[in-house]
Amino acid sequence: MLFEQIAANKRKTVFIIIGFFIFVLMVGAAIGIIVWNDYLNGLILAAVIGVFYILIMVMSSSSVVMAMNHAKEIKSKDEAPVLWDTVESMAMVANIPMPKVYIIEDESPNAFATGISPEKGAVAVTRGLLNKLERYELEGVIAHEVSHIRNYDIRLSTIAIALVAVIAILSDLAMRMIFWGSITGSRNSRKSDNNNNGGAQAIIYVIALIFVILAPIIATAIQFALSRNREYLADASAIELTRNPDGLIEALKKISGDTKKMEEVSASSESIYFSSPLKSKKDKPGLFDSHPPISSRIERLQNM
Repeated sequence: MLFEQIAANKRKTVFIIIGFFIFVLMVGAAIGIIVWNDYLNGLILAAVIGVFYILIMVMSSSSVVMAMNHAKEIKSKDEAPVLWDTVESMAMVANIPMPKVYIIEDESPNAFATGISPEKGAVAVTRGLLNKLERYELEGVIAHEVSHIRNYDIRLSTIAIALVAVIAILSDLAMRMIFWGSITGSRNSRKSDNNNNGGAQAIIYVIALIFVILAPIIATAIQFALSRNREYLADASAIELTRNPDGLIEALKKISGDTKKMEEVSASSESIYFSSPLKSKKDKPGLFDSHPPISSRIERLQNM
């Protein structure tokens, strides 16, 4: 069951990422039809902006994410011996370099991992997590975060964030160009074309326009679908590392029973936390939920 779930989640991730790239190109094609009456120009624009933005995002250091979430680096074992030992042992089992260790001074129990590769990985936990969890429960959470690093989930999350931003940029650019074109009258030739070719081209234009308007919403839903899938994968991978589902199950129960929301959460970082820092209590995942329900995660772990 464990290895079947890991394999299934990895396959789903591949499909989501491929679909996300195709969706970006479709948005570009729609913009090409709207602005230039040529989908190829839009495809090229989307590809260029997409690659450029992804490269910028991937090259951003994990220290930026830590600073956004007010995390302080722990540079020696003496500062937090239990946390340090747990991260070190889980990294050893996962066969990755020891990640940097950070603590966030917040009483809500939570954690996250960042870094574009295992060599640049980092793990942050809140003070509340350290205070509320037993050692074996903390081990389950750290194994989950180390699994994110080993599985390159943070790189995938970074790419997803970049693609959402690209689609928002493209959509905004299209709206501005349409507005400017309506003012300057540069779209008169398009209207003439539409009259000559019948209503088919006008219908295509309207569909493309609606698609571009809805694109940012659809992109966000895809991003969160990817995030939810990777949470399930990290849970399963954590059990592979610890060989003890009880630690992670008990940690999830304690975290779900804690009603404190995190005081300062970077909106762009919400999806990388161990559990929703906004404390969603839904029993079923919605399109715009960054995490699957904790009850669903516990049920899957119990079935292992």
